[in-house]
Amino acid sequence: MKKRIFLWIAVTVFIAGAVSLLASEHPDGYEKAGEQLGFIDRATSYLHSPLPDYAIPGVDSWVSSSLAGIIGVALTFVIFLLLGKLVGKRR
Repeated sequence: MKKRIFLWIAVTVFIAGAVSLLASEHPDGYEKAGEQLGFIDRATSYLHSPLPDYAIPGVDSWVSSSLAGIIGVALTFVIFLLLGKLVGKRR
């Protein structure tokens, strides 16, 4: 069972690192609509993103996007692992 879990984690990390390289550098739907309709200058961010634009600040290369993808997947995994443990304790 552990071997299967480690295999899935390795596949997930590989996909996160590789697929994140295919992320678009163009703005997403809300940003693009804001640019086209002319209200992007009035947009406000209420939360600071630790990985803005799917990149690591200060790192300018493809490694930045790949690491951002891997970090995002790892954080998501840890959050859901902790949530699963919390829910499991209540039962």
